[in-house]
Amino acid sequence: MELSNRAAYLKGLIDGLKLSEETDEGKIIRAMADLISDMAAAIEDVSDEVDTAVDVIEEIGDELADLENDLYDLDDEDDWDDEDDDEDDDDDFEEEVMYECVCPNCGDQIMLGESVVEEGCIDCPNCGEKLEFDFSELDELE
Repeated sequence: MELSNRAAYLKGLIDGLKLSEETDEGKIIRAMADLISDMAAAIEDVSDEVDTAVDVIEEIGDELADLENDLYDLDDEDDWDDEDDDEDDDDDFEEEVMYECVCPNCGDQIMLGESVVEEGCIDCPNCGEKLEFDFSELDELE
């Protein structure tokens, strides 16, 4: 039973007692019944608003999930960097090792992914200087 129905039932019971509103007890009981009715109505209004808010939040959550799926369903990192088109999609979930490089020409610090370093060279994004990576010494050590 809804709160407002229960409050109305309680008021009916009080009316059935035929309490006089001239006595202090009758005034208090009538005032309490009116307060309970008002509180029940306010609680039901808040409950309706909460239900509406929950529905809206769930819709927003669903839309956000759809947006995330659309965003992350791109060919992952391959769409962001045309140079990586030959990579296998199975590696998309592994974190790429990152290397820091300092351009000898402009001193700019550049973060490079392992796939870029393996290509052997890159143009500095700051000054355009061609940076080459030589691994021959490492190969000799192995």
